[in-house]
Amino acid sequence: MPDNADHYFSSDPRAAHDVREIREEIRGLSLRFLTDSGVFSKARVDRGTCILLEALPLAELTRGEGALLDLGCGYGPIGIVLAKLLPDRTVYMTDPNQRAVDLARRNAEINGVANVHILVGEGYDPLPPGLKLAAIVTNPPIRAGKGVVYGLVDQAPARLRPGGSFTCVAQTKQGAKSLKARIESVFGNVRELEREGGFRVLHATAANTAP
Repeated sequence: MPDNADHYFSSDPRAAHDVREIREEIRGLSLRFLTDSGVFSKARVDRGTCILLEALPLAELTRGEGALLDLGCGYGPIGIVLAKLLPDRTVYMTDPNQRAVDLARRNAEINGVANVHILVGEGYDPLPPGLKLAAIVTNPPIRAGKGVVYGLVDQAPARLRPGGSFTCVAQTKQGAKSLKARIESVFGNVRELEREGGFRVLHATAANTAP
């Protein structure tokens, strides 16, 4: 079994490099991504991420002003798709895995997006102080444990502008039901945008009044 240094959520994977290029069609976009060992879903954009991206309600995500966040961006598919679909918006992308962040930066260039800020670090820590987001989108690091995933949910409302949204995907067999309950307890609301192939896309909206 690999140790924690080889997990996709570690800061410095020790797996030998195996850079490859994959091609994907997502929301009508033809995309190319460089991937490598030590990052999440290196062989293809994983099904959960694809289901999440297809289900995203772009009009809701951009109802008000503000940047968007791809939380735990990996090599970049969520943030890059958002940046291409919403070229007038700034998209932040964060991940603790330096190897993944380096790939995401290269992939942003390959796919012709410049409206991104790709930052290395845990959770929301790399973001500019005081930044209020219009939306947070994530395929959370389930293997990192409930403590980590729930922490990302618990901190989300403080990072969102009033009326901003939090959208994530999870497998039913990996705790989607309990994650849905957690999101509802934190936001006071949650709905399923999609249920497909054992995955659920969950969406919540921050209170319209400032905390």
